[in-house]
Amino acid sequence: MGPEMAVLRINAGSAGLSLHDSPAPLTPVLTAALDGHAPIVVMVHGFKFDPGHPEHCPHDHILSCRLTPRNPRALSWPRGLGLSGTGGPLGIAFGWRSGFRIGPAYHGAEAAGAALAALILRLRRIAPHRPVRAIAHSLGARVVLSALPHLTAGDLDRAVLLSPAEFAGPAAARLASPAGRAAELLAVTSGENLVFDRLLEAAIPFGWRDRALGRAGLPGLATLRLDDAATLTALARLGHPVAPPDRRVCHWSSYLRPGVFDLYRALLLDTEGPSPAALRAALPAPGPGPRRRGVAGWSLPVAGNAP
Repeated sequence: MGPEMAVLRINAGSAGLSLHDSPAPLTPVLTAALDGHAPIVVMVHGFKFDPGHPEHCPHDHILSCRLTPRNPRALSWPRGLGLSGTGGPLGIAFGWRSGFRIGPAYHGAEAAGAALAALILRLRRIAPHRPVRAIAHSLGARVVLSALPHLTAGDLDRAVLLSPAEFAGPAAARLASPAGRAAELLAVTSGENLVFDRLLEAAIPFGWRDRALGRAGLPGLATLRLDDAATLTALARLGHPVAPPDRRVCHWSSYLRPGVFDLYRALLLDTEGPSPAALRAALPAPGPGPRRRGVAGWSLPVAGNAP
């Protein structure tokens, strides 16, 4: 952890949890970092990342604390959330091997979820007074959801799931767990991601029997539609202006869109900020599900982990 940003880099691997690029034992480092009372925010990346990979390491990409990450197209989540200061909010950059094939990555996210749950339980043992929250993108949302059955009620306080790459059926089962029922969760969706939702449905063998969470939604899951004009207007009135869509297809707009990190920071770190339930109550009911914005056909490449 450097002097500027309060972020620990922790990876899930075949040998369990470990610090990224450090042989130090994890528990003493966690114990030293967990002094304070502010929330702990676990940041979970999605597809096509591998901790330590020279080109695809998440800690050099969206989980980097650098003003300019090594990948010039990346946006730093820790800086977007304003994680800084001793004794303040603690960020944990959670790395897992999401690979480069969607099928194995989808199934591997479940094992990563068990590892994430083990980390959250360790955090709760060391600092039971600090709420644990999460923000995750794409398959990272499946990682967070997969952690829920391994936790008890209250272990995960709140989570923001960006463009979640998960199906409604598995998500509903995990939300029905004690931890899932107790946690406040918000799914962030947009029509820009609709093509990727359909690609997920086509790529996973049982996908034809279920719909992606971004298309289906769930009654017990608060959903924020970033392609809904009335929702954006209401967010601006609440003091959280978010830019309207400027692309027809984008899997990363849920964290690249100007203004979104101010909203996520309020949800995850601001003690005076809104909860997902309060946000849902304050926003208008959106219209029909996410719409594809003028995109014709399926001649789209399966893009990498950067816009």
